[in-house]
Amino acid sequence: MRYIYNQSTDPTFNLAAEEWLLTESGDEIFMLWRNRPAVIVGRNQNTLAEIDEAFTRERGIPVVRRLSGGGAVFHDLGNINFTFINNGNPSEGLDFERFTVPIQKALRSMGVECVFSGRNDLLIDGKKFSGNAQHFHGGRILHHGTLLFSSDMTDLTGALRVDPEKYRDKAVKSVRSRVTNIASHLPVAMEVTDFIRALMDFVSGGASPDDMALSDDETAVIKTLADRRYRTWDWNFGSSPAYNFSRRTRTEGGLLDVNLYVKKGRILKARLFGDYFGVRDVDALEERLLGCRHERSELEARLADVPLDEYLHDVTLPVLLDCLF
Repeated sequence: MRYIYNQSTDPTFNLAAEEWLLTESGDEIFMLWRNRPAVIVGRNQNTLAEIDEAFTRERGIPVVRRLSGGGAVFHDLGNINFTFINNGNPSEGLDFERFTVPIQKALRSMGVECVFSGRNDLLIDGKKFSGNAQHFHGGRILHHGTLLFSSDMTDLTGALRVDPEKYRDKAVKSVRSRVTNIASHLPVAMEVTDFIRALMDFVSGGASPDDMALSDDETAVIKTLADRRYRTWDWNFGSSPAYNFSRRTRTEGGLLDVNLYVKKGRILKARLFGDYFGVRDVDALEERLLGCRHERSELEARLADVPLDEYLHDVTLPVLLDCLF
């Protein structure tokens, strides 16, 4: 078993590191890592349906798709991620609990009682602090999980808050649970970095921390993979299943009822209903949206030279953009 403490906090690099270690390394691996604030969505999810688009945009919180299934999660520096990569066959089926046993034992050694619950969660006093997911590739299994240690619960709930009526699709939906931080249950206070060291020491059996970094060569190829996949709109948003989006908004110009059909992240159908006024037929404005990414900056550029007031009187471009998300 190779033990890695990946000290990068770039979510795109860290998810690329998992993929590269899974597909290109033959080692069995245990890795600990953290992300600066980010939303990480499951492989089979509609990204925009899982996030509060305005909250994440205004705070500069990146949204990145991972390889594994399951629901969307919020990461920050108060959350520790653990990854096991073992040789395994999909025919053996999903087994989340066995990979959490070392984590449970480590926490108990620190005085924190926890249990595995449901399909893929770890709980303390009935509250979730860890969610787990898996991905198989070429006779190898990647199991990873979150460990809420001292996460900002305000950001966690804000980033993942979304109106379920806006999006209609067949994508996997996240299930919200009551959550807690490990730090609140420790008998002796501990900083997050001390907890990481204690957890790694327990799981590795006291392996030397001097041998736990990714090599320079590994770092270089992982950065290339991050650029090619995890830093692209096509992967993070365009890979979402097809969906219908609808939103009714009361604007200065009247009620605006937006209905979009989006496939591979691009708007294929658009209808703008409502009791607004305009001197031009709105069909031309609807056509202007077709083929555009369902992404705010691209829509803003597409509509920048449109005499919007002639289609939607008293509806400004910023207001219309808000109505499209």
